[in-house]
Amino acid sequence: MTVASQVKQTLATLKGNQGTLRLYALQTRDEETRGIYKEALAVTGTIIDDLERRAQELEYQEPQYKGN
Repeated sequence: MTVASQVKQTLATLKGNQGTLRLYALQTRDEETRGIYKEALAVTGTIIDDLERRAQELEYQEPQYKGN
């Protein structure tokens, strides 16, 4: 498995996790717990943004990985 495909697989997993966190944040009634979920969503969003930039760099540096 190439680095580019590992990054993309990690991105897909993180986006799925982000969806789960969003669902949990909507379902909980406890404000403190909701805040924790929202904080985790923000951190996850930052990581996703960073990994998406890295995936673009990899595709630019190694065009053969584009779209994989």
